[in-house]
Amino acid sequence: MRGAFLLLLLSACRATQSAPQAQQSPCATREFEGSRFTVCDAKAGEIRLVAAKAGEAASRNFSDLLPEIDPARVAFAMNGGMFDDDGRPIGLAVVGGQQVHAINRREGGGNFHLLPNGVFLVRSDGRAEVVETQAFEPAEDIQSATQSGPMLVIDGRLHPRIELDGQSRYVRNGVGVRDGKALFVITQDPVSFGKLARFFRDRLKTPNALYLDGSVSSLWDPAGNRQDSHSPLGPIVIVLKPAG
Repeated sequence: MRGAFLLLLLSACRATQSAPQAQQSPCATREFEGSRFTVCDAKAGEIRLVAAKAGEAASRNFSDLLPEIDPARVAFAMNGGMFDDDGRPIGLAVVGGQQVHAINRREGGGNFHLLPNGVFLVRSDGRAEVVETQAFEPAEDIQSATQSGPMLVIDGRLHPRIELDGQSRYVRNGVGVRDGKALFVITQDPVSFGKLARFFRDRLKTPNALYLDGSVSSLWDPAGNRQDSHSPLGPIVIVLKPAG
């Protein structure tokens, strides 16, 4: 009996040791001015852009990515810039070091053209940046880049044409950079441009931040058991789990 008990105990210990550890989500909820925001920290994870070039079918939702990438490697993913009716980017898009769409410096209507707009980019050393479109300079070490608009925060100042708390309210998302590290945000509640901008500047302390989209804003957070699918997407930013 005692031998059987010891065997049972050893088996239970092995099962406990081999059981997979619950993964911690890189995304967390924060509150600001009465609204809730989900903040996803890219940390040291590789940041990739998925964007279709002319004549290529776009990935319109997160499930379209599964044939191309192991979901076990995904820390999180988020819609990553504005797009046309076919899901292709309307501004600069660099995928794996290759430009798939040229930068768009034209004036026009809509959020994208609420100038200044900007570019989120990642260099080959992993350093992320958000820069105004007019200040963007092509470089061989840019591995990923997506253009969107408007800028939310510019060198620590709010976009001059954004109201402090305008009447337009949507679930929105954006990206800010602090010390070369990217912080992605999607709101849990409909908010104004101004509140989202202040969240980046005053809570996250990102000196530069870029609006990515609203109403279609979507998050894939595998560890949090979340994969939004309420709207067709265009460019998608994927953040992989840090190596090791």
